[in-house]
Amino acid sequence: MRHYSLRTEQAYVAWIWRFIRANGGHHPRGLGKAEVEAFLTRLATEGQVAASTQNQALAALLFLYREVLDVELPWMEDVVRAKTPRRVPVVLSREEVGRLLAMLDGQAWLQAALLYGAGLRLMECLRLRVKDVDFERQEIVVRGGKGDKDRRVPLPQRLREPLRQAIERVRLLHAQDNAAGLAGVWLPHALARKLPNADRELAWQYVFPAANPSTDPRSGLLRRHHVDEATLQRAVRNARLRAGIAKPATCHTLRHSFATHLLEAGHDIRTVQELLGHKDLSTTQIYTHVLGRGAGAVLSPLDRCGEQCDPYEQAVSIADRVLANERPTFPTAPPDPKAHRRPGTAARAWLRHLTACLATWWLHA
Repeated sequence: MRHYSLRTEQAYVAWIWRFIRANGGHHPRGLGKAEVEAFLTRLATEGQVAASTQNQALAALLFLYREVLDVELPWMEDVVRAKTPRRVPVVLSREEVGRLLAMLDGQAWLQAALLYGAGLRLMECLRLRVKDVDFERQEIVVRGGKGDKDRRVPLPQRLREPLRQAIERVRLLHAQDNAAGLAGVWLPHALARKLPNADRELAWQYVFPAANPSTDPRSGLLRRHHVDEATLQRAVRNARLRAGIAKPATCHTLRHSFATHLLEAGHDIRTVQELLGHKDLSTTQIYTHVLGRGAGAVLSPLDRCGEQCDPYEQAVSIADRVLANERPTFPTAPPDPKAHRRPGTAARAWLRHLTACLATWWLHA
């Protein structure tokens, strides 16, 4: 009905059952705003869940009342949503990305290189189909990304030949599956009815197919799906440890690094927004906080200060000589003001120097 993914359906069903059990098994029709708010509050206080998890539970309850029970409850709009905190993303340097990729090989290396080289999300990479890799136009078409939106991303030159080899492997594997009588690849929405033979065409096959066929949880047919995401997640984690990278880098960190390195190279932020598939520019702007030196590329005012710390160091050395019963030497004239960035800075430094010397001499006397 809403074209939700299987994972979203499973998550919503789990939250609905959890809500019913939390209220003693009562039917949701007999529950109201107080029960919903109490359920969400317990998730935050007792369950210590993140704000995104709490909002997911609220979205599941909204779907239950509006779509399943067909009940319009005005108070559901007044339920306060948890505010998701904004976190600065983890970003790897180019050298760290090179070390990480060097610890990968085979299919895992190609997948991780696509995450960094094209800015793909994890599932966008694994769900990539043969028809969406355009070698002539040097681009990859991302179908049904976040928000069910399509977009185009560049095809890295270094990955042209590895992708050709991967597609050739898919060609051979697809021929074996057809000979074995396996069902065709899964097609989204109503394409299986509109294009009845498309599931057996090479163009619709996954670029990264699973090693073994599996049963489709919806149709019950035995077919070959794409590779499981946990395989790449484990490979990236192990590669990070072997590379000695102390940052908590994951597969999504490569996408963060893609965006940050493009901005560092001088690409327009609107272009980066389009490549990432962000709906709002403010989502892309978070990558500007990890550019340059330190926080927000701001140079500390101490590093810009034209006044030198030599007078303080000289006063300390004079005090040390006094304590060592040595005769201190006092400055005879201020240094040339033109040698400093601001006029008057040298004079003020000389006066502080002279004051420190006199105070030290008076204490010694």
